[in-house]
Amino acid sequence: MVATPIGNLEDITYRAVRVLGEVDVIACEDTRHTSQLLSRYSIHKRLIACHAHNEEESAKGILNLLDSGLSVAYCSDAGTPGVSDPGARLVEYIRQSGRHSIIPIPGASAFVSLVSVAGNIGKAFTFEGFLSPKQGRRKERLSELFAAGDAFVVYESPFRVLKTLGDIAEVGSSRLVVGRELTKAHEEIITGSAEDVIASLSSRDAIKGEFAILVIPDEDDKR
Repeated sequence: MVATPIGNLEDITYRAVRVLGEVDVIACEDTRHTSQLLSRYSIHKRLIACHAHNEEESAKGILNLLDSGLSVAYCSDAGTPGVSDPGARLVEYIRQSGRHSIIPIPGASAFVSLVSVAGNIGKAFTFEGFLSPKQGRRKERLSELFAAGDAFVVYESPFRVLKTLGDIAEVGSSRLVVGRELTKAHEEIITGSAEDVIASLSSRDAIKGEFAILVIPDEDDKR
């Protein structure tokens, strides 16, 4: 299970490059996306698709490849497989077979990158990933996260980020550290209250890029 860059193609480990160059087959979320990374490092391998819509069926084919004696690496499009990305079902299927080792090749992760520039957030935090697109469920989960008292990280698309920020503002008071396009050419870190971030984003002609949002509940909202 090979972690890949979340934007900047230089954010890949020497070990990951070596492993991708040594395996017989590379399974990946999107063959076109992974091809760009492999081309950067002059790696030419057989690619097979294993994404959210075919992961269970693809896992069977990958197990067959392993059983035939081939080595296989798996990459999601960006970051660490299985973390708000495909990969977990593949790992579970291969592990249940009891015939092959599963080896993590660590690397980039958006939420860890954001926490590293956030400053003091307390002893613990919760990684939530993507919230429900349905507002009622989203606000219910946000209420639970605020009630727990620890900082938490959610991911959001540019199309729904203002709605999610609005829900965060309604549910509780907090300090936010928001990463937009982390590690990419237009990377941006925005800090302040949910209202501050909404004002910053709303003033723009268009909102672009993927968002990671770190929410640090105020003391009054920790219960």
